[in-house]
Formats: sequence, C-alpha cells, structure tokens
Amino acid sequence: MPGTQLKIKNMVCPRCIRVVREEMERLGYQVRDVTLGEVLLSDADPDLTKIARMLEGNGFALLADPKDRLVEQIKTEVIDLIRSGRIESLHVKLSDYLAERLDRDYTTLSHLFSTHEGITLERYTILQKIERAKELISYGELSMSEIAYQLGYRTIAHLSSQFRQIVGESPTAYRKSLQSRGEADPRRPLDGVTKR
Repeated sequence: MPGTQLKIKNMVCPRCIRVVREEMERLGYQVRDVTLGEVLLSDADPDLTKIARMLEGNGFALLADPKDRLVEQIKTEVIDLIRSGRIESLHVKLSDYLAERLDRDYTTLSHLFSTHEGITLERYTILQKIERAKELISYGELSMSEIAYQLGYRTIAHLSSQFRQIVGESPTAYRKSLQSRGEADPRRPLDGVTKR
C-alpha cells in the first residue's frame, strides 16, 4: 500500500506524538502511524510545504537530509532508552545498543553526531540522564539510590559527581533547594540539552 514516511525533529514524548497526529489529521491526512521522530501517512503525495509550516508552528521540523534524520534517530533512541527506565537493565554498552538499533557502526554514529551537534554523543547522553534525574528528584517519589539505579549508574557517587559537574550542586542539595524555594523545577526541554 503506497504512502509517505516523514521524519520529524524535536519529537521527544508521547504528547509530541499526540500533537503531530492531531495536526496531521486536522490538515486532512490519513495517519497510519506516529512514533517518536516519524509519521507514516496513507497519502502518497502530501503537501510538504504545508506540513513543514504546521510542524514549525508546533516546535517541530521536517527532516529531509539523511544525516539530519540519522542524528534525530540517535537522539530519539537515547531519550527513549533513558526515559523508559530500561537503561539499568541493559546488558550491553550504550555504544553497542545504538549500533545495533540503528544498524550502523558506532564510530560513524558518534562522529556524525559530534559534527552535527557540536557535542559528543557521550556528553549528550550524560546531559539527558541529568535532566531525567532532575525530573525524578522533583517528583520526590524515589530515593537517590533508586534514581541512580534507574539511570544506569552503578553508584550514587557516580550520579552525584556528574550531577554536580553539570548542575553545580549535588542531587541532595538540588532537592533541598527545590523544596525550600517552593519553585517549579528549572529543567530544560529534552530537545534543548545540547545548548549547554
């Protein structure tokens, strides 16, 4: 059955999937499937200009360049793995996981990512983990040990060290400062973590 597959930048959560699906349907397209970073339409010849405009209006972007699409796939895999809580149960290194999931050599993926984003893939992964740690800390439901485990850290000390390096304070101090200020969590959007 003919159709069109579109790659979309900045889709990072289930809410993004819902928005893209609703907006595509509002434009009159028959949507077969929407996943993080991808839409499959039944329509064989959609108006890409109209779709790009709609996506940009909602904070997304249509990807045409294969390298851009691959970088977005890398980001999507990293974010999905970290947010799913599966990272702690991974029995392979992240590099092997990404190479297998994307069917590419990790050295190629890492080089492309660094060139495209101006940050190493390892650093990007750490930043995503720290943003997730900040989110989990702000909920106040898990201990630091549970957070460290869920994010794939072998020790609380390792999480604390990376957290302090990026945020400027320990996870415990961060939790206390959130509680004492009574303010909203100063997290960054997931698609903006490369801006540090």
